[in-house]
Amino acid sequence: MDTEQALTKGLHWLNNLPREKALAEFLKCCGSKNWARKLEENRPFKSLEGLYSIADTTWWALNSADWLEAFSAHPKIGERKANSQVSATSQAWSGQEQAGINDAAQATLQELATLNSQYEAKFGFIFIVCATGKSSEEMLAMLINRLENQLSTELPIAAAEQAKITRLRLAKLLAQ
Repeated sequence: MDTEQALTKGLHWLNNLPREKALAEFLKCCGSKNWARKLEENRPFKSLEGLYSIADTTWWALNSADWLEAFSAHPKIGERKANSQVSATSQAWSGQEQAGINDAAQATLQELATLNSQYEAKFGFIFIVCATGKSSEEMLAMLINRLENQLSTELPIAAAEQAKITRLRLAKLLAQ
């Protein structure tokens, strides 16, 4: 079975889950309860692109409190545990997504930890980046760059990174 067939099969599975199970599955992809609820309410999805489109539209219609709730479901770059309780699947996905950190030099890890703390103190939420395929040095450079932003600039950037993560996780969910 090719990837497209697997995703279509996964979409059929997702469309037919009981409500509470579907909510739990959506929360693995994005930690916003309102986002998960609205996605569940929009089932059944007719196509993968329909799912992705509704997921994006729903995400951008949420308020900043919903975004912050989603951010709290992620561990800081270089850490393994999120601030909020998340599923084992979400935790495993975070580890896969942050694989670029695994071979980082100790100095890079220390700088990431220090700057993560500065970022959180400045903005009130953790540094969110779609880490898939990025090296520790790339993530560090992004963190340094984004620390220069004002909150009004940074919050939409972080939300856009969360949207990328969510789309990747929806594909992972359907491919299981």
